[in-house]
Amino acid sequence: MDLELVSFNVCPFVQRSVITLNHKHCDYKITFIDLNDPPDWFLEISPLGRVPVLKVDDAEILFESAVINEFIDDVTPGTLKPVDPLTLAKNRAWIEYGSTCLGDLYMIADCKTEQDMRRHMEECIERLQRVEKVLDHSTFFNGDDLALVDAAYAPLLIRLDFMSQRINLLNWDQFAKLNKWKESLLNQEAVRKSIIDDFELHYTNKIKAQDGYLGSTL
Repeated sequence: MDLELVSFNVCPFVQRSVITLNHKHCDYKITFIDLNDPPDWFLEISPLGRVPVLKVDDAEILFESAVINEFIDDVTPGTLKPVDPLTLAKNRAWIEYGSTCLGDLYMIADCKTEQDMRRHMEECIERLQRVEKVLDHSTFFNGDDLALVDAAYAPLLIRLDFMSQRINLLNWDQFAKLNKWKESLLNQEAVRKSIIDDFELHYTNKIKAQDGYLGSTL
């Protein structure tokens, strides 16, 4: 089966799928596009005009990272999904919640004034506190085994770490379980390999391109 991910270079949602593909030892190709000037072929295959898009055997198209990740998990040996239906449902809900947190990071970078940026930062921190409360002291979200929900949060935690070093987004000492989770994920080869070369440079350039207050401070 031929798999091709379509992305832009620092998209956190695509990184979720890259982590899943890496962990499941899949052969795949990744194609980067410029979302500010997307090629016509991309607009034809992406119903929402967003990445990621997964091309399967150069014929079938899947979109939305959560759907792509479950497909990858279903067609490869082993599973990254909990067997228990309730746990699986809860994982899916928290994956969606993580997407909202990633939206917070985008809004923080998009704010034109420091006041608005700080307000969005406070909203982000409130959401992160909810995540902190549902975590225990296990290695991963569900315990000792990596799951799709872990792949979904790794890009968020990586970006939080980057941003907190520059704008004091959060104090990791106040998020002990989140911080432990982050460190556990960064110890995973699948996660480390999902981080593109010169990530900090490319992510900084992406923030600056949003022309917000944060970009002016970097």
